[in-house]
Amino acid sequence: MAQSKTSTSIRLNKFIAESGLTSRRKADEWIDSGRVKLNGKTVYELGVKVDPRKDKITVDGKALKAKTETKVYIVLHKPEKVVTTLSDPEGRPTVKDYLPKVKQRVFPVGRLDWDTEGLLLLTNDGEFAQSVSHPSNDIPKTYLAKLDGQPSDAQLSKLLKGVSIVGGKVKALAVERVKKGSDKYDWVKIAVTEGKNRQVRRMFERIGFDVKKLKRVAIGALPLGRIPKGNHAYLNDIGLQKVFELPSWLERNLHDSEKPGRGGKKKKSKSHGKRKKQITAGVKKQKKFRKKSTKAPGAAGKKTSKRKTSRR
Repeated sequence: MAQSKTSTSIRLNKFIAESGLTSRRKADEWIDSGRVKLNGKTVYELGVKVDPRKDKITVDGKALKAKTETKVYIVLHKPEKVVTTLSDPEGRPTVKDYLPKVKQRVFPVGRLDWDTEGLLLLTNDGEFAQSVSHPSNDIPKTYLAKLDGQPSDAQLSKLLKGVSIVGGKVKALAVERVKKGSDKYDWVKIAVTEGKNRQVRRMFERIGFDVKKLKRVAIGALPLGRIPKGNHAYLNDIGLQKVFELPSWLERNLHDSEKPGRGGKKKKSKSHGKRKKQITAGVKKQKKFRKKSTKAPGAAGKKTSKRKTSRR
């Protein structure tokens, strides 16, 4: 397919993302599945460029226009038994039900499973969503898991070395036992960068434990904090930058991962090098998005909105 070569040409997936519909990664899926048309013809080429001033782009028959609306970044404390979509053909509760007063058309950044609660980012900034969700950026997600037993240190160490689940081999960046709950069940904090379906639950299954409760408590160094379940808050500049930083407990594990070498000097492990790379990448992303965040109503800090949801 011939591509426009004007100075205003941009990649098709970027244009779809900038329209506020979804992330660039998801836009590629839409293109690949034949949902996108360029000037009346279905386009399957992921790298095709378009000129928004001249070309007509449609998704599922609806014409797209580049939007210049204010970019917003939202943290939602997603409850359990809520789907991470804006609509559901089965009539189940969606994350959109918890954002009745948000005027902008925002979409989820990544996903949380139906039976998992916790921190979920939503935005109308496709480029930001791409930076957070793309696997190459290694943004750590931290979870608290309540297990149906008490794993040994050796069993938890297996998660650091890597286990095989549906979709491939995965491993934790760090695992830490949390002193919470009864003597019968352990709470464990775990950080991962991949986002495979039901990954954390399947990782614990591989070492012999079922997850009774799972909650995402941070993305990067951005914590869920005290946002009540079902409520949301807007991110300001500081909160936005924290998404691309390592949380303090991972920094601590990074330090502990250094191994004694010859002459008493510390030798950096492979995992240390990977985490160091994440920190460097994070700094670059902070600079990139520092001026892009919006101080929405009450966003001088995190302000939790009142919960008003539709009941089903």
